[in-house]
This record gives sequence, structure tokens and C-alpha cells, in this order.
Amino acid sequence: MKVRYPKWGYADTPPHWSPHIEYVQARNAASTIPSYVEPFLVKIMIQARQVLDQKDSPLDRDLVIFIKQEAQHCKQHDLFNKQLHAAGYDGIKTFEAELETTYEDFLANKSLKFNCAYAEGFEALGSGMAQVVFDGKLAEFEASEPNPGSELWRWHLAEEFEHRSVAFDIYQTLFARKNPVAGYFYRLYGFFFALKHLGGYSRRAADYLLSVDRSRMTPEEVKQSLAREAHFKKTYARLMVPKLLMVLSPFYNPGKKKVPPALARYLEGFEARTV
Repeated sequence: MKVRYPKWGYADTPPHWSPHIEYVQARNAASTIPSYVEPFLVKIMIQARQVLDQKDSPLDRDLVIFIKQEAQHCKQHDLFNKQLHAAGYDGIKTFEAELETTYEDFLANKSLKFNCAYAEGFEALGSGMAQVVFDGKLAEFEASEPNPGSELWRWHLAEEFEHRSVAFDIYQTLFARKNPVAGYFYRLYGFFFALKHLGGYSRRAADYLLSVDRSRMTPEEVKQSLAREAHFKKTYARLMVPKLLMVLSPFYNPGKKKVPPALARYLEGFEARTV
């Protein structure tokens, strides 16, 4: 694991950074999540680190890098999202405010166990998505040439996969080892909670972004856009469902997931690509 510092600028990055705008707006909607979930994760993991009290252990060292990586994810998505607001999608701020309030409530009123289970659920979603992307399964929707919008997601997902086991190991260590059966079922509760919460948020935010786009389209263009959206959603669901079903196993351990070769190559060449 390593902390990386992208050098991309987003000022000239259009909101439609790939010709397949339905895919793009799904990613743009999801881009608003890291601005709020990543600070939440950082705070939760700082709390967990204090309870864990295993300074300079392998897990503690991984946790420190995890926290720094997530802080960078927040920073980069903040910069991109400012351009999204300025491009005529400032209505997305209403969705973001809702998300911010939710995480403030979690921090104030939910237990560390719940928040760690939710964090592991979120991380499971991220590592599964990384596998799909770096296996090349969504290539038909992506930009033909790299640009800051597409690279933002590749970098983010690569690091999500890289630190895929940290939140899981924290949850298992603090809440599942003494009672594995109860710990397993509560982990599933956190996973399904995160899946429903973030899936619902992403759909509503993407619907808003596409509604702005479609307000500028002809009826025929809207019809074509809806067909492209249906194709993307069907493809994405077909690819993601097997990844998510793996999470349900009592023997699930994200650290055992094989690294996609393309993901390993991406991280190896990261510094050269971002000079």
C-alpha cells in the first residue's frame, strides 16, 4: 500500500468525459459520495485505531496508509465536483447536503460497531467495482483516451482495491473474533445497509444529472439516451452481482481477492503517468 498524490487539473475537464453520458453521469453522481464518506471513514478509522491500540503492528501501519489514501480521494473528488457544479449541475448540492447530514448523524448517534460494519460494506462495493473496471468489462462505456475524469476513477478504484482488506480486518478484529457467528451476521447487516443507502443515493443523483442533460435533448435523443442507460445498467448489474454475492459468504475475506493484472500495471506506472 502506498499514498499517491495525483497531479491532474479538472478545470478543462468536461462533465461528459466519455461519449457514453449515461455511464458518465452514473460515475459523476458517485463522485459526490467520496466528498462525504471519505471524511466519515477517516474519523471512524481514527476511533478504531484508538480502540485497537496496536501501534506499529502491520494492521496499524495499513490503517495509517488507508486513512491517508482516503483523505486524498476526498480531495480529488472535491476538486472535480466543483467543476460539475459550475457546469450547470449545481442542483446536485441538495443531494450532497443530504449525504453530509447522514454521516454527521452516523458519527453522532451510531455505534463504532455499526460504523465499522458500514465502512466494510462500502469498501466491499469499491473493491468489487475495481475488479470489474480493471478486468476491462466496462470498456465499451469508457473514454477512448485517458483524461482527468476517467483517470480520477481508475486511480481511486485501484487504491480501493489495494486497501480492500483494511476495514474488513478492523471490523473482524474489534467485533467478530470473540463471536464469529454474530459478527458475520452483523457484517452482512452493515453491507446491506451501505448497499441500499449508497445505491439509492447514486440512482437519485444520477437521475438528476441526466434530467439536466435530457432537458436539452430532442424527444428522439431522449429515447436513445434511455436505451443506452438501460443497456449500461443491465451490463453493470450482470457484472457486479457475482462480486457482491461473494461478500455474503461466511468465509469472505477481501484480502484473498486476486489482483487484476491491469490494476497492478496501473499502480506500477502511476507516477510516470501523472508527472
